[in-house]
Amino acid sequence: MTNLLWLQGGACSGNTMSFLNAEEPTACDLIADFGINILWHPSLGLELGTNLQNMLWDCISGKIPLDILVFEGTVINAPNGSGEWNRFADRPMKDWLNDLSKVANFVVAVGDCATWGGIPAMSPNPTESQGLQFLKREKGGFLGKDFHSLSGLPVINIPGCPAHPDWITQILVAIATGRIADISLDELHRPETFFKSFTQTGCTRNVHFAYKASTAEFGQRKGCLFYDLGCRGPMTHSSCNRILWNRVSSKTRAGMPCIGCTEPEFPFHDLKPGTVFKTQTVMGVPKELPTGVNKKDYALLTMVAKDSIPAWAEDDFFTV
Repeated sequence: MTNLLWLQGGACSGNTMSFLNAEEPTACDLIADFGINILWHPSLGLELGTNLQNMLWDCISGKIPLDILVFEGTVINAPNGSGEWNRFADRPMKDWLNDLSKVANFVVAVGDCATWGGIPAMSPNPTESQGLQFLKREKGGFLGKDFHSLSGLPVINIPGCPAHPDWITQILVAIATGRIADISLDELHRPETFFKSFTQTGCTRNVHFAYKASTAEFGQRKGCLFYDLGCRGPMTHSSCNRILWNRVSSKTRAGMPCIGCTEPEFPFHDLKPGTVFKTQTVMGVPKELPTGVNKKDYALLTMVAKDSIPAWAEDDFFTV
């Protein structure tokens, strides 16, 4: 039996909604097939009031073993580091989190808010929000850069706004079955099995990207979304086009640009108003290019590619 406790800080509950829609495996499969005992979850837990507080204190004391601590949402430190703006079970949530993280075998951050601070941590950050072990790309966060759970691992980050449901459940299964040691974490503590490749991998519009055959309209079945709509697929690490959402589609397959929500910089607040869905360019060359491409080569490639667009790249051959 693997005891799991799921807490929520400053969040919209989007990752809980995603988790409850998981398919491979489902939330029910975690319990029935993989022996995960959900001690408490904001949407599933039965304990209230004193009963919940007693259970949390029993976890801290060791009376109830805590195998996996999952945290969704930001750690709210306001006002003035007290955490009083986010109270839970008669204490600031950050105090519960501090005590529980010390006795957990594994700590998992789910969603952008828990991993890097997300939208609440945008400047001026009035809630003094942090991720568990990062604030944006800066390592440290609430638990500190040197934090390791009892298993010896740092916080396992599963970013996204929200995170894909199967990323969540498959990592929980890997922990419960003892296979998490086989999964490497990148420098941002993301499981490489989901976050080593770029979102562009598996995109049905890659041929349009290669020929610079662009679309400037949302929802179109053809045309690359990078050049005019600012798709961040070539610069974003995720498996959204390999592990489809609802096993059916993805943003790019549906004709919407990737917004880079698995990267610490999301939601890219440095963009000018009205340019969220537009690739930022200087003399026609994007300010941010795909990894391994320099501006001089890109400019030359663009001219060659546009002059050699085959007819089939501009008709409705590819479907989503």
